[in-house]
Amino acid sequence: MAFYAYILRCNDGSYYTGHTDDLDLRVAQHRTGAHGGYTAKRLPVTLLWSQDFPTRDEAFDAERRIKGWTRAKKEALIAGDWDRISQLARNRQG
Repeated sequence: MAFYAYILRCNDGSYYTGHTDDLDLRVAQHRTGAHGGYTAKRLPVTLLWSQDFPTRDEAFDAERRIKGWTRAKKEALIAGDWDRISQLARNRQG
C-alpha cells in the first residue's frame, strides 16, 4: 500500500499540505469541502504536487517537513526545481 504527501493550492492562493493513503479520495474530499477545516473555506482547490511513500510515517514526515518550508521552497518543489530547493535550504541555514 502506498501513502502520499501532497500540496493543494487554495482559491485564496495559499497552499495546503497533507498526507493520505488514498490520494484520489482525499483530493475529492477537499474539492467538495467534505474534508472540512482549512480547505473547506478556501474552495476550489487544485492538486499541485504529490509523492508516494512506502509507509504512513514517511508520508507524515514529508508533510510536516514541507509545512515548515517557505512559500518559495514549496514552489520550487512543485516545479521540481531541486537546485532551487537546495539553494533555499542553504540560504536559510545562514
